Amino acid sequence: MTKTDMELLSLERAADDLRRGYVAVVADGTDRALALIPAELANTPSLARFDAITDASFILLTNNRAASLKVPGEDWPVVRLHRPSWMKAEDIVALADPTLDLATPLKGPFKRMNHRDEAVDRAAVKLVKWARLLPAVVAAEVPATFAAQYGFLKVPADHILDADFTQAAKLRQVASARVPLAGAENTRLVSFRPLVGGVEHIAIVIGEPNRHDPVLMRIHSECFTGDLLGSLKCDCGEQLRGAIKAIGDAGGGVLLYLAQEGRGIGLISKLKAYALQDQGYDTVDANTRLGFDVDERVFAPAAEMLKALGFDAVRLMTNNPDKVTGLERFGITVAERVAHKFPTNPHNENYLATKKARTGHLL
Repeated sequence: MTKTDMELLSLERAADDLRRGYVAVVADGTDRALALIPAELANTPSLARFDAITDASFILLTNNRAASLKVPGEDWPVVRLHRPSWMKAEDIVALADPTLDLATPLKGPFKRMNHRDEAVDRAAVKLVKWARLLPAVVAAEVPATFAAQYGFLKVPADHILDADFTQAAKLRQVASARVPLAGAENTRLVSFRPLVGGVEHIAIVIGEPNRHDPVLMRIHSECFTGDLLGSLKCDCGEQLRGAIKAIGDAGGGVLLYLAQEGRGIGLISKLKAYALQDQGYDTVDANTRLGFDVDERVFAPAAEMLKALGFDAVRLMTNNPDKVTGLERFGITVAERVAHKFPTNPHNENYLATKKARTGHLL
């Protein structure tokens, strides 16, 4: 196993610990590090254990979430907030989770610490995102020896911040099988997995596409609610099945099915975003109120999968210009953008209008 493999393995293990509410440590190569637990999972016992081994803990949020709490910022990606003495576990959970804003009125005002964000701060928040949790942590500065002293996993900040790209470079084909689909019977599914584990992505190869010409293809981020359940809140299911049929009718191509639910925030956080939409927030504001960026996806995995399949130029079926630039950033030539849109329904017309007005979709 290479050094990079070990780094990714440590990252996956640390994320797994965080999902169980355990402590992880992020280091930046100095004599100090950050110990952290996820704010979303804070409870009285976990806070008591954390406070027993750390001093002067604080809350670390993204600037997006801090802004929604009326905390003045400096446009830094993350913000440290003082943790007042009255703040109990349930207050920390409510601070992290805006779906609780109405049921649990916040006690504020909250005071920002005058501490410019550092790589270790950004990495701490990135690590809980990697664990598919809300981007907020309870953190404390600790000695670099802290992790070894207490038996916690320590992950270097730069490994966390680069993980999307290093993991994509480690994608390898692990299985391939013929699977006839409605609308494209001559289809093969090819699965890709990072060498050290992690989420799998699927390439749906339809027909026998010519590798000498730009291939007709679509990048489709998984959508459990739309693809599987037929949700009317989005147009994902229609886009998925429509793309399969269109590629089949064209004689062949590729659909990349990426494990990037909810524009990269994960299924549970997407459902929280839906709950905020029920309160009147649009899809953009719901994501940022949760503390995420409008779109958390990266397209390095898509580019690596295309290269592994033998394609370096594509005709991309999309209405999202970010996908064009995302692929080109990682060495794939987009010879043509092919429009790919479907009629609205009463449940998704505001969602699609927001995508057009606020995220630049060509609808």
